[in-house]
Amino acid sequence: MSVARQGGPGRTDSPEEGAAGPSGLLDLLGVAAVLVQADGRIDMWSPQAEELFGYARGEAVGQYAAPLLLHPEHRDEAIMLFAGVMETGQGWAGAFPVRHKDGSTRMVEFRNMRLTDSRGDHYALGLATDRSTLRRVERGLALSTRLVTQAPVGLSVLDTDLRFVVVNPALASMHGIPEDDHVGRSFREILPDASFLSVEAAMRRVLATGVPLVDEQVVGRTAATPDADHAWMMSVYRLEDHHGHVLGVADVVVDVTDRYREARKADRAQQRLRLMAKGSARIGTTLDVERTARELADVLVPDLADMVAVDLLDSVLQTGRTDVGEGPALFRALAVKTAYPTDATQALIPPGHLTAYHADHPAAHCIRTRKPLLITHLDAGGLARVAADSHAARLLAQAGVHTDMAVPLIAREHVIGVMGLARARNPHPFDEDDLALACELASCAALSIDNAVLHQHIRSAAETLQRSLLPKPSRHHPGLEVAARYLPAEAFSEVGGDWYDVIPLDGDRTALTVGDVMGSGIPAATTMGRLRTATSTLADLGLPPARILTHLDKITRGLDPYFATCLYAVYDPHHAQLHLACAGHLPPVLVRPGRGPELINLSTGIPLGVGGVPFEATTLDLEPGDQLILYTDGLVETRHDPIDRRLDGLLRLLSPPSSSTEETCDRLLQHLRHPAAHDDVALLIARILPTRP
Repeated sequence: MSVARQGGPGRTDSPEEGAAGPSGLLDLLGVAAVLVQADGRIDMWSPQAEELFGYARGEAVGQYAAPLLLHPEHRDEAIMLFAGVMETGQGWAGAFPVRHKDGSTRMVEFRNMRLTDSRGDHYALGLATDRSTLRRVERGLALSTRLVTQAPVGLSVLDTDLRFVVVNPALASMHGIPEDDHVGRSFREILPDASFLSVEAAMRRVLATGVPLVDEQVVGRTAATPDADHAWMMSVYRLEDHHGHVLGVADVVVDVTDRYREARKADRAQQRLRLMAKGSARIGTTLDVERTARELADVLVPDLADMVAVDLLDSVLQTGRTDVGEGPALFRALAVKTAYPTDATQALIPPGHLTAYHADHPAAHCIRTRKPLLITHLDAGGLARVAADSHAARLLAQAGVHTDMAVPLIAREHVIGVMGLARARNPHPFDEDDLALACELASCAALSIDNAVLHQHIRSAAETLQRSLLPKPSRHHPGLEVAARYLPAEAFSEVGGDWYDVIPLDGDRTALTVGDVMGSGIPAATTMGRLRTATSTLADLGLPPARILTHLDKITRGLDPYFATCLYAVYDPHHAQLHLACAGHLPPVLVRPGRGPELINLSTGIPLGVGGVPFEATTLDLEPGDQLILYTDGLVETRHDPIDRRLDGLLRLLSPPSSSTEETCDRLLQHLRHPAAHDDVALLIARILPTRP
């Protein structure tokens, strides 16, 4: 009788492969082999049989199998099965209880078959293994098979040359290539997209080091979705047999495209919020039109676009009105920016230049419709549409510009200009979200630009008024050489109410005055004009300086709520004397040849318009060559430096003194006037000339 588990060597394709080593599966099962003669005696006994049944070869060979291995109650059934195999030659397979040498009973899985030798004698070959071990392996195999074939994740095995050996349906679907077409082909043949180069390199590292790659995100395209990016989480680990021989790698792939897209959408939302916050903080920091346009471009590039152009209707700049009249609208370029050096810059209108776009241009479209225009894909015709001319279209094509959008700049319900955006190196076309973000930023910037334009017109009017109210003094007066300057505040601040005047009086006398109306804009300039007129009128009455300031104080109180500071002086060349009085103004500087410059010590007084305090006059004796420097606070005051330090700087610049009053004016303005000054400056310098006989 023979009872054993059926098995056999695996098929190999070459002698080299056949000699590779024992099967790990057979070792795991511990398959025993027993050869039984026709009379039921054991003829051959394998080492695995010794382990499975407990009997050594010497204890088993030559013994009848049934009495040795079976309990009495099972022997008849086993002998009948054995006889059937020997008589018919048909194999038998199944489980049978076997008595172990230690007396215990074990269920053993058998595969029995009849063998015939060269003389025609029959034998029974039995292959056997422990049933519980077999069931455990079968369950694992069934689980593995179901896992591979039914799992929603992609699974594959690749050999040491990274050629596919096994692929499950889920991975085949991800790749868009049937399972059978994977087998034998390399990883790069199946996934040629450049995004998988890093994965191939990682697989080779796993093969070489044994260190697994866990949850590596890969974004790319396969034959299943050649026109859209997908995302996968990939884990790769090395496969080895029980002897440690490297068999290849296993690849576990999970499609996380939905999660990737949601995360990307969330990232883009965060990016839009950051860009909006950035725009709110950086756009409109000044009331300068060109700078505001540059700030808008700086926010957009490179976070949203590779290149940006900001154009304003020239009529808005010139007149403050959006009426373009007949014919195409005339635009003035305010800002151009690119994310990197590119010839496409030459296709954009340089800042400061005027242009009239053709009727089909996106800028013209925005002016007509008041709506933005989104072009997700630019072909040759599209490039011709967005370019100023054919040469510009060729430059844009060479630069790789592939998507474009134009957004109107709308402020106070009027279209004042257009913002154009394009992408070249950024491979993603503009979408509706990008357009919405651009419109939000354009809306914010348009209001700032319109405010800057409005301020520019108001400032221009105020400055024109201011200059028209200032005198045009002659250079020489009796006994005096005079030089004067007026500088308005910079573009982001309004024109103030600073003034100077040189008034001829009877008896060859000359009145010198500087003043500063507190405030800015046209109202301050108007008040300054009224005070200057009043000063000139009072000066003609021949009143002394303190009386002049008293009358000016009463006049200023009638101009409430304005206040002003003023310094009024009268020079008499026949007596070489200077009579002066101050109403809350900074002290003038006296520069004498051979002596250091000094601030004139006089009663400061209170500003005009306060009232209730009398003004005091001071008299100075002057000599030829002496210089008197009168100025307003815009020359020396800053927001960060103490006034004493600034006055010391003024005195240093006046030592040694220049013989030219014009040169002295220029030197003081050059060194003391800050480029971003918030206040205007009036400066008046008088040098005492020798008295003619």
